Amino acid sequence: MRYVAIGDSFTEGVGDELPDGTTRGWADLVAAGLAEATGETVQYANLAIRGRLLEPIVTEQLDAALAMSPAPTLISLNGGGNDMMRPGTDLARLVALTERAIERCAGAGVRLMVLSGADPSARLPFGRVIHRRGAALTRAVAELTTEHGLLFVNCFGDEEVRRAPYWSADRLHLNAAGHQRVAGLVLTALGHPRTAHRIDPGPLPARRLLTEARYYREHVLPWVRRRVGGRSSGDDRAAKYATWRPVPGSG
Repeated sequence: MRYVAIGDSFTEGVGDELPDGTTRGWADLVAAGLAEATGETVQYANLAIRGRLLEPIVTEQLDAALAMSPAPTLISLNGGGNDMMRPGTDLARLVALTERAIERCAGAGVRLMVLSGADPSARLPFGRVIHRRGAALTRAVAELTTEHGLLFVNCFGDEEVRRAPYWSADRLHLNAAGHQRVAGLVLTALGHPRTAHRIDPGPLPARRLLTEARYYREHVLPWVRRRVGGRSSGDDRAAKYATWRPVPGSG
């Protein structure tokens, strides 16, 4: 198996940082899980870059994925989360971009798996707007993948991963536990069942005024400054694994 992941910070693995500062994330865990389940080495690449909108994902990243040699046998696609946070989101355009990616993979004879990102909206500013847009995109993409007979992993609809313990301090990116849960959902959908990772429920953290003020100062305001300045968290960043990386199996 040769597996390429394309997308934004969700697929890059932001929020699941290892002690050396590198990111891991659900796609890395899926590659390792596939190697373990099959007992064979999986060739893996991750072209996702944080901050990317859907269009560069399904053009630049997909171009690079389909140009890899040897060709991939499986591509995972997630995108649209950053588009959801911009004003004037055009849902029909996002669906059309997704369908174009589906058609390109079909034409190349490469299996495509599509994911919806986990839903971060419960604790975000303007969360209701983001949830409404994300839910609409998820429904449209689910219908599209059904029409084309593709595997669709609905992380957005997973109620458990919406809980605060699965998210990083910025409330926008999953933490290690969140990425582990998504990896389990993906591996199960691929035919390698995993017991869904679940954190024991505990008391909800109090949303105190000082905590909220610190959150806005450390996470919301820097995001706003980047938007105003026309910058992205992924500017000048390259893909995490731009070439094939062997993930050994246990066989």
